[in-house]
Amino acid sequence: MKPNYQYEKRQRELEKKKKKAEKEQKKASTAGQPPAGKPGEPPPQP
Repeated sequence: MKPNYQYEKRQRELEKKKKKAEKEQKKASTAGQPPAGKPGEPPPQP
């Protein structure tokens, strides 16, 4: 019996998609919050 390479390839692709989706979701959830210090902006003057 030969190994099923198509199945293994499909599993790897699904794993990649899953990781990418998690990464994008994490990025989207942090994008909603304003960053603590925006680079390029001077600190507020007292």
